Amino acid sequence: MNRTHFLTLAATIALAVGAGALLAPTEFLATKGVHTNPAAAVWMREVGVALLAFGVMALRLRRAPDSPALRAFMLGNAVLQLGLLPIELLAYRAGVITEFWGVAPNSALHAVLAAAFAYFAFTRRVI
Repeated sequence: MNRTHFLTLAATIALAVGAGALLAPTEFLATKGVHTNPAAAVWMREVGVALLAFGVMALRLRRAPDSPALRAFMLGNAVLQLGLLPIELLAYRAGVITEFWGVAPNSALHAVLAAAFAYFAFTRRVI
């Protein structure tokens, strides 16, 4: 998979998850077994907006030529994915998140995205 295809895929995932978090935060959290309250719904909507913004950035950058700025974007997202990776796993272990199948796919996705963002952060593409 080349960088253009990867960023298209990452953007599509971010836009879909972001829309779900923004428009249906209670239902989104329920898939993880999380009991929601108004504060959790607000937080989920904020995360949804952040994901939508990321999706737009990824779509806009997907065909950009290699540059230090693009590599910084890729590296920053690798760090983000690595940082997110343990959070739900630890929450599941602590009983905050009760549905394993609400955690497992996200954890796998964070690992794959972290590896791919890191790969493209350190691989130069000649146009």
